[in-house]
Amino acid sequence: MNITGNTVLITGGTSGIGLGLALRLREAGNAVIIAGRRKELLDAITAEHPDIAAVELDVTDPDSIDRARASLVMTHPDLNILVNNAGIQLRENPLEPLDLQVAEQQITTNLLGPIRMAYAFTPLLAGQTGAAIVNVTSALAFVPFPATPTYSATKAALHSFTESQRIRLAGTGIQVVEIVPAGVRTDLLDQKDNPDAMPLDEFLDQIMTQWRENPGAPELVAEPARGIRGATADGSYDDLLALFSTL
Repeated sequence: MNITGNTVLITGGTSGIGLGLALRLREAGNAVIIAGRRKELLDAITAEHPDIAAVELDVTDPDSIDRARASLVMTHPDLNILVNNAGIQLRENPLEPLDLQVAEQQITTNLLGPIRMAYAFTPLLAGQTGAAIVNVTSALAFVPFPATPTYSATKAALHSFTESQRIRLAGTGIQVVEIVPAGVRTDLLDQKDNPDAMPLDEFLDQIMTQWRENPGAPELVAEPARGIRGATADGSYDDLLALFSTL
């Protein structure tokens, strides 16, 4: 997966990791399309960055995905990379029945969203030079954060889907890549001012460096996520889960 010369669609591209990746990839010499639900945010970003394109897209709405796909077929027929980044992380109270809606919302956004995007856009990517699907998961795919159980479960499921997707698409010319952040200073779970979370620019530096140095890598893992990623293998899983349970 080359780091330059691509046409890249990024879901959840109006803030946080999504917008950060959009700006870095544009700087690296790619055509970038950001996707999001809020037209006013898309308009503000494209006004500030006229060389970035935008498309209205709600990954929880199959009709919205279909409309975006039909539009992009016309406007960006050379689209060759899909970055599934859109996601939400919400705390849940297992004693609160209404929090079932919170759980379902996260499943629809974080898991069904990228799966629906994959089914909609994989046929378009097939045959394109340097084609790739990039799924942004989380270190919590490997050790859950009990305060956000459904979020952790959706990221574990997306990791599993990505592993299978990579095997099923082998030989098609579509590379499947997983980006694994740990906590990053974004609006996700109000971590923007969390001193224990990784600065966004530092995270982006690490991911872009890994991408540049190893374009065939199946995973791009942020440094703080590495210990969590390998917790089962190195025997630290129980200790990390106990630690996360106190947060």
